Amino acid sequence: MYTPDWVRDAIFYQIFPDRFARSPRLPKPQYLEDWDAVPTPRGYKGGDLYGIIEHLDHIQALGATALYLTPIFRAASNHRYNTHDYYQVDPLLGGTPALRELLDNCHARGLRVILDGVFNHAGRGFFQFHDILENGPHSPYGEWFHIRSFPLNAYQPQHGLGYSAWWGIASLPKFNTTTPAVREFLWGVATYWLEFGIDGWRLDTPNEIDDDMFWQEFRHRCRAINPEAYLVGEIWENASRWLQGDQFDAVMYYELTRAIFGFVAADSLNTEEIHKGAYKKITPLSAEEFAAAIKRLQSQYRPEVTAAQFTLLGSHDPARALTIMAEDETALRLALLFQMTYPGAPCVYYGDEIGLTGGHDPLNRGSMPWHKPESWNHELFEYTQRLIRLRHAHAALRRGSYQELYARGGVYAFTRQLDGEYFFIALNVNRHPVNCEISSAGLSQPHSQFHDLLGSLSVHGAGERRLKLSLPARAGGIFTAR
Repeated sequence: MYTPDWVRDAIFYQIFPDRFARSPRLPKPQYLEDWDAVPTPRGYKGGDLYGIIEHLDHIQALGATALYLTPIFRAASNHRYNTHDYYQVDPLLGGTPALRELLDNCHARGLRVILDGVFNHAGRGFFQFHDILENGPHSPYGEWFHIRSFPLNAYQPQHGLGYSAWWGIASLPKFNTTTPAVREFLWGVATYWLEFGIDGWRLDTPNEIDDDMFWQEFRHRCRAINPEAYLVGEIWENASRWLQGDQFDAVMYYELTRAIFGFVAADSLNTEEIHKGAYKKITPLSAEEFAAAIKRLQSQYRPEVTAAQFTLLGSHDPARALTIMAEDETALRLALLFQMTYPGAPCVYYGDEIGLTGGHDPLNRGSMPWHKPESWNHELFEYTQRLIRLRHAHAALRRGSYQELYARGGVYAFTRQLDGEYFFIALNVNRHPVNCEISSAGLSQPHSQFHDLLGSLSVHGAGERRLKLSLPARAGGIFTAR
């Protein structure tokens, strides 16, 4: 199975465009929410693609090498998951010329860009659906959607929808992807924007297009345009069906996210916010249980898939990571330490790097406070930045082998090794310091002296193939042989 090689070295930065940055280059409509106001489900803040261009220095200073943008095509919502026109970038974001400029600027800087592909459903303003609204059973596009009865009651769902919609939401009519014209249309959208210059697709709810042949052809056509296009699906559970080498390269690795949260925030999980969102439940895990979860995940997928998985702590769907952890920054730092030293392509959700908080949608989609740097958690930014720099600097942390060293009593340790580089990473989730002895048999060569790349934590030889490790409460380190 082939997965794009560049992804193994990538650090993604996810942006919700309406909330990231406004640019003075683009005239704004009168009725926008105040940038600092609490976000609402329907309100627009007026962020645009030119605003992203103007803040690429921040993104690169963090260490990101790729962007993932939530939907940018023309739609009647701030989230734009209800697409009206798949061939036009929304004018409120600057239109298609703004995407052209963004891609050119990103590629000149060595940044890749993937877009959100919403192919399971459209919006009520999508032309073919609008034609059905206007003409009822006389519309030539009746087979484009799952029509059950007329009238459709698209704006009066209390009277019963006459069509299938995503989760029964009237504004999201579901495509009938068994119709040849629909299949060709969606495949054409995918290849059009790859030809335009994007570097891949994040695929929204792809499991709801329950058709392997659709996704196999999707992959075939995308790879014909760009053999290195990254195809990552939004699937929250076991995704083995879609990761056999003929559909997606990877998924948003929420399975791993749950395990990380369950371990580092076992005693500080915000169960109320977790229940509200897509996670529904996150189980607290001991070190031993976390180790078992990691072993299960690593055995579930081929190594080349694990190496390309989209690993994340935050996104636009659940509450923000810091909120899920009840604002326990030590938990977030431990989670970041694991994420940035684990195989895959780590992603940072905009604002998480400066400590933004927010509950379930829409509160998790707050505005980036560019004009209030005093509100930023600069120490958290520098910590995230340092982890990313270490990952970039050492190929073993990106591409090396992974082996568990220790999992006991709230401490988890593992190795990353490649071409003579040897690292072991240790996390202590206890709220008290820990001294423990760890077997160094997992290292290819014996060492007695180790250096902590994150600080000054202590590791000493303790006899043959034994290491004595001292870890402060709620802390971890990245250790390498001197």
